[in-house]
Amino acid sequence: MRLTPGPTTVSPRVRDRLAEPALNPDVEPAFDDLYADVCATLQTVYNTDDDVVVLGGEGILGLEAAIASTITPGDRVLCVSNGIYGDGFADFVRQYGGEPTVVSADYDAPLDVAAVEAALTEHEFAAATMVHCETPTGVVTDLEPTLGMLADHDVLTVVDAVSSLGGMPVPTDDVDICLGASQKALSAPPGLTTVSVSERAWDAVEAADPSSLYTNLAPWRDVSDGFPYTHLSALVAALDESLAMLLEEGLDTAYARHESVATHCRDRATELGIECYADPARSAPTVTALSLPGEAVRVQRELADEHDVVLATGLGDLADDILRIGHMGYNADRDRVDRAMDALAAVVG
Repeated sequence: MRLTPGPTTVSPRVRDRLAEPALNPDVEPAFDDLYADVCATLQTVYNTDDDVVVLGGEGILGLEAAIASTITPGDRVLCVSNGIYGDGFADFVRQYGGEPTVVSADYDAPLDVAAVEAALTEHEFAAATMVHCETPTGVVTDLEPTLGMLADHDVLTVVDAVSSLGGMPVPTDDVDICLGASQKALSAPPGLTTVSVSERAWDAVEAADPSSLYTNLAPWRDVSDGFPYTHLSALVAALDESLAMLLEEGLDTAYARHESVATHCRDRATELGIECYADPARSAPTVTALSLPGEAVRVQRELADEHDVVLATGLGDLADDILRIGHMGYNADRDRVDRAMDALAAVVG
């Protein structure tokens, strides 16, 4: 059993849809209809009237494309971070000639709102980047205070919601570019990036006039004359099925399920004497990061070898200090979490 924080387990219903004969996206009009339906459904999931597009590529494509499509050499970008992916936005900014100003907080802490306010007073920014849920640490961030300040300063906002979209509400009202992916709480196979794009963001893309193809959002604004490249039609069909399942359950019900399962997972960890890496109040409903200093890799290996339970460790400097349980999408299930925690009890007990 795999309970990793992405790619998540795909339901039998989605696997069956994936196995159907794939449409040819270049010549069959039925694929155009399918793609339009998926984008419309995603607007409901995002809770936005902004355009939503689906790119052919794993979620990191969205992070790079957001920067590649809007930032020009010399643009100053505010990168607000409390984790690896927040830090990574600054790398993309540098790659495309921008000048990042990084406002950092500890990985287990909330964003430094006061430092953001100070930076906005000191400089003018073309854009700002943030992460809603840092998958490597399981930390979810209240973005609304920071988004409010950025709106007051008329700063274009880019938010990575890859590990939260579909598992909890995302504050899209003040977000210009919001990034998601198929393989997290949406529980479709990996390979698709979802992006909501505001009118102001489209204007920024047009003004930037990006020269790339694969990391360029511009061709996706109007695909009536064809897609920029052959789309991943089988994956789009699988995403369509997973979204149908999500809306059949109801978003509020799905969010409550994620919260309930996350609480249960952390209660089980407490019984074992294992602490969360971050304060549970700041821990995401989609992933729990357990603190196992110097033991995470060993425990992960024993869980897989002896109990057929696959979990993930941390990343970077925390690779051997964090064990991550992904209870998102199809895996936000109490019985699955109990099986994982029973195995963990056997290993650490």
